[in-house]
Amino acid sequence: MKREEIESTVKNFLIEEIEVEEKNIVPEALLKDDLGIDSLDFVDIVVIVERNFGFKIKPEEMAGVRTLSQFCDYIESKVGDK
Repeated sequence: MKREEIESTVKNFLIEEIEVEEKNIVPEALLKDDLGIDSLDFVDIVVIVERNFGFKIKPEEMAGVRTLSQFCDYIESKVGDK
């Protein structure tokens, strides 16, 4: 899966399912502070990522992920073109 596809999928589920405003979805956006993603949203994101990308998020692997770009990097490391 290419980076553009990952970013598009992430953007779509943030808008549709987490109800983040599209104007806030920029690579440097902080997941918690800028996008307002809380622990309940994160539970939903885990399910959405599994459904869309076919892998389970491991909380310990997400420890250093703070921005949207880092989140896409994480997904790309799991499903990107190998």
